[in-house]
Amino acid sequence: MPLAIEDYALIGDCHTAALVGTDGSIDWLCLPRFDSPSTFAGLLGDDEHGHWRVRPVGADRCTDRRYDGDSFTLLTRWVTESGEIEVVDLMPMGGRRADVIRRVRGVRGTVRVEEVLRIRFDYADAIPWVRQSRSEGGTGEREHALIAVAGPDSVVVRGPRLAAENFAHRAVFEVAAGQTVDLVLTWFPAHRPPPPMPDVDACLTETRAWWTRWAQHLAGDGRYAAAVRRSLLVLRALTHEDTAGIVAAPTTSLPESFGGDRNWDYRYVWLRDASLTLQALMLHGFVGEAEEWRNWLLRAIAGDPADVQIMYGLGGERRLPEWEVATLPGYLGSAPVRVGNGAYTQFQGDVFGEIMLALEQARLLGVGEDRVSWPLQIALLGHIEANLERDDHGIWEIRGTPRRFTQSRAMVWAAFDCGIRAVREHVLSGPVDRWERIRDDLRREIEEHGFNVELGSYVQYYGGTEVDASLLTLPQIGFVDADDPRMLGTVTAIERDLLRDGLLLRYRVESGVDGLQGDEHPFLACSFWLVQQYARSGRLTDAHRLMDRLVGLANDVGLLSEEYDTEHRRHVGNTPQAFSHLALVRAADAITRATVLTDTGPLRLEDPAT
Repeated sequence: MPLAIEDYALIGDCHTAALVGTDGSIDWLCLPRFDSPSTFAGLLGDDEHGHWRVRPVGADRCTDRRYDGDSFTLLTRWVTESGEIEVVDLMPMGGRRADVIRRVRGVRGTVRVEEVLRIRFDYADAIPWVRQSRSEGGTGEREHALIAVAGPDSVVVRGPRLAAENFAHRAVFEVAAGQTVDLVLTWFPAHRPPPPMPDVDACLTETRAWWTRWAQHLAGDGRYAAAVRRSLLVLRALTHEDTAGIVAAPTTSLPESFGGDRNWDYRYVWLRDASLTLQALMLHGFVGEAEEWRNWLLRAIAGDPADVQIMYGLGGERRLPEWEVATLPGYLGSAPVRVGNGAYTQFQGDVFGEIMLALEQARLLGVGEDRVSWPLQIALLGHIEANLERDDHGIWEIRGTPRRFTQSRAMVWAAFDCGIRAVREHVLSGPVDRWERIRDDLRREIEEHGFNVELGSYVQYYGGTEVDASLLTLPQIGFVDADDPRMLGTVTAIERDLLRDGLLLRYRVESGVDGLQGDEHPFLACSFWLVQQYARSGRLTDAHRLMDRLVGLANDVGLLSEEYDTEHRRHVGNTPQAFSHLALVRAADAITRATVLTDTGPLRLEDPAT
């Protein structure tokens, strides 16, 4: 049975990632990309569905663990009656290989260590053919290689000799103080020979140096500095090194409701999430990522703007058909497990606003427009204009009836607002007079149909009476001031209707708006939006109180999932979740600005609080 979601730590190489449990088991790993079929999928079933466990014989939970500095090298300490060991888990950076290294270091005494390996390719549908070999250049009993092959996939596992046992492989070895035993798994295409053994010492050094260089200019002080730092590192870890595509999470089908069917594949690039991630990175000085992501965007949406999707594959792949995996029973029985995401065919108007806001942010930070990037933005605005009367599925990708969602309409307003500023303030060309008419018409429409005078609040969709946590983004895009009476009334309604044990739901599922069965838990990004709103509207004490609680929900290595179960105090949903971490960064920035500055006026996008 898999562990609680918060008991997993991430290791990764910016191509893919693995989840390592406090029991020493890697229960989730897709090779060689985030969206590849799994090699270990015990997370979505049990040990039979693939795992790689390394721990002292008889132990079931580590003593403690931490990351090595700013890296994603995981240091796990195990203290037993006979001694102490440290397991160093990492996926090396910079080598363009798919390696997982598990180094066992003896600290004191002598510890018997057990390694159990169960390889199950293709979402546990393929039991590989396995053969023993000798590791190139290896000597002694500890230098063996096991090669597993099934279809297009193959891995070589080097280290102590593994013996077959119940369709798995097992080894037991002793590690004394000062001794080191290296276990290395390398994926390679099955039609090629196994790659050579990596230099583990060099991998450790180079990986730490890579992450240290990337994080070197991050601020190191402030109440939430550590949480912001780790969150920005998570966002980078979820960004593909070659394509610059940013996945929403490295997992699929971790449930939004345990035992339910709200289980989705997040291993793709949502334009919204990627745009927001990019803004968070840029506002902390990572301008280079802006140009790389913009190039990814240009490649992904090349062609007719009418064909723009809300999400793509890591390399810009357009077809992401959703199917159910019969070979995996789901996390704690939460079925089905899904691969692909049917929402890629939806129309979501808010996405265009997020794209335009991110590209505007890049422009403000000095990333110049080229002969393709600005014409692309003009074409996007033309596409939005042609679809102004089209209902959409909203920011939450509802699978119910499309509607005129207020937040989506405000994001369309923001898209035209960005285009207007590009012409008026940055001397770019475009039909600015027409854009201004459209923008102003949208504002009048939103105020007439998206604001309920009797409730004194903006509403989820035109003509409705429900509120939605996404309405908290309206001040962030400059549509309304945070302390405007209309916004304050909206906050009151949101606090009344959507708070559950002090944390925010996205919306009331009882309304039936999403067309799905079952319940869900508070959505962490929404609570971080409420922190921003509090900070921007003068409720700084409330902002700190809620922020302290949210930061405290991160697990022992600083990771956040999508949602949080307040009753059972556990993480819920895919993890680690980019949306949660980028919202943390923006909330901390808002508090910092509200604390330092006396100006409480509306924020512009160049301010780190937005």
